[in-house]
Amino acid sequence: MTIADDLELALRLADRADAITAARFRARDLDVHRKPDRTPVTDADIAVEDAVREILTEQRPGDVVAGEERGGAVGDGRAWVLDPIDGTKNFLRGVPAWASLIALVEEGRPVLGVISAPALQRRWWAASGAGAWSTRDGSEPGRISVSGVRDASDAYVSTTNLGEWVQHHSREAYLRLIDACWENRAFGDFWHHCLVAEGAIDLAVEPIINAWDVAAVQILIEEAGGTFTDLAGNPRYDGGNALSSNGHLHSTALRLLGAPAQPS
Repeated sequence: MTIADDLELALRLADRADAITAARFRARDLDVHRKPDRTPVTDADIAVEDAVREILTEQRPGDVVAGEERGGAVGDGRAWVLDPIDGTKNFLRGVPAWASLIALVEEGRPVLGVISAPALQRRWWAASGAGAWSTRDGSEPGRISVSGVRDASDAYVSTTNLGEWVQHHSREAYLRLIDACWENRAFGDFWHHCLVAEGAIDLAVEPIINAWDVAAVQILIEEAGGTFTDLAGNPRYDGGNALSSNGHLHSTALRLLGAPAQPS
């Protein structure tokens, strides 16, 4: 079994996820519940994860599966990490910025990732050594890469709401970063990391995040030529927060966010 075989499977899993989510998006009978952490979950979230797990059980019976809705833990071997709908709040409100995220992790490192956003008619994917790719409106796949911006004063940054910074990191760090940059927005969720990977923006930063939200993101950013770490500068998807960059701006962003000095 090769990484190409796993990527082909991951893309088929994304096709299955898209079929479910597209059919339930803006459905009048969408079933919505609130989880113990007060985040929403819809019948589509559950249906996607169950469908993907069923296929993985058949196609990769020896692999672990860890997902947002059904649980599971990543160990030292192979694990598929799933977020059936990243951006559930958008999904249930009818905002088209949401996606299914599928990643394969080996020995603690993501080796492939697929991010599929059917309402935006976009898909992004990457695999170790194979580059980062995307399609738009069903077009032929095209290779993507990060921007060449080197100065924070020229940088376009996207982050999340100020309340999360106050609660989980630092209001002052948030202000230092956005004040140092040319422009800031809050695209949020998977989308701003994908925008970094394709060079549309230069930085995406999250003061709190779950592992399933960014496992696919890490390999996408790295294969696009960028850098992905937590806010302490560690190249890990499970650090509880995240910074994606074009690489040139990474150390500057970490410094502005108050990270410990990185070794030279």
